[in-house]
Amino acid sequence: MATEPTFEDLIRSAQHSAYHLEMRDAYGLDDDYQEWESGNRFDPAERWPWWIEVASASVARGVAMHRARIVSEPISRYIRYEYELTSGHNVKAGEVVRWLPRRQASGLALPGNDFWLFDGTSVLFNHFAGDGTMTGEELVTDPAVVELCSSAFAAVWERAIPHEEYRPA
Repeated sequence: MATEPTFEDLIRSAQHSAYHLEMRDAYGLDDDYQEWESGNRFDPAERWPWWIEVASASVARGVAMHRARIVSEPISRYIRYEYELTSGHNVKAGEVVRWLPRRQASGLALPGNDFWLFDGTSVLFNHFAGDGTMTGEELVTDPAVVELCSSAFAAVWERAIPHEEYRPA
């Protein structure tokens, strides 16, 4: 019986692109967030070296890694945490990150869940509980769903502000 590929399998096997769309204002308030909230501004590259390795290896073999975040403004404390860690974590790993204020996304058709889009052929949806805890993933290869996510990501990306230029409200 074949098993579903893991997220790490999918990202390591991506050939051209790995695009991630995040649309929540908070995710699980784990120990790392709690530590940051208490004032410890740790180095994310030291905290999560596995991501630096996986993402930078993907970028080195020519995979475009793009992450777009749709955020409410004024931003939540959790988004402030993500924003402050982005340069030392996501950008350092080779990702290109953009931010889209939610009020600028009103005219966009968006799927109901955060997702990763791999090579324009498969979508890995991330499912969350109301408190931001991840409850599971769902791999979808249906061409109509892939196209919806591809066009949604492209529309967000076109409107979004590069991380280096974004100043959260």
